[in-house]
Amino acid sequence: MKSKIVLFLVAYLVWALLNWAPDWQHLLVGIFIAWFVAFMTGDLFITRPHILKHPQRYWYFLVEYLPKFLWECLKANVDVAYRVLHPDLPINPGIVKVKTTLKADTALTFLANSITLTPGTLSVDIDRDNGVLYVHWIDVKEKDVEAATKIIVERFEKMLRKVFE
Repeated sequence: MKSKIVLFLVAYLVWALLNWAPDWQHLLVGIFIAWFVAFMTGDLFITRPHILKHPQRYWYFLVEYLPKFLWECLKANVDVAYRVLHPDLPINPGIVKVKTTLKADTALTFLANSITLTPGTLSVDIDRDNGVLYVHWIDVKEKDVEAATKIIVERFEKMLRKVFE
């Protein structure tokens, strides 16, 4: 029940900020929409609502994770664009296995999305039980699990642990 209440509040806040029309009609519709979203999906998204109470987690997300993610995304975009513009550059695509110590569903989802949203890599599968992700990499630099983990996963894992676990 707590997760549905938290999801309702978050959904309503997002609705209010996206509409930014402080008249009663929009706010009333937002209540119904947020209630519907919370009722239908409340048990899926927020399984541990108590972690949302720690403001330090928001700080880590906004100050550590987000700038690092944007920087890595920018570097990867430049790298992929350079590979497209210079076809002589070698491309060595392949799927690599990387390990993670993250256990929370939200943390694993953010890690997989961070890898996918960084051009040149794409999360293919997550084996939650063994703490393994399978990642398609446009230019495989390392086939060793530990070395590939160091290159792909470590740049996000430490920060995501602070935020979600």
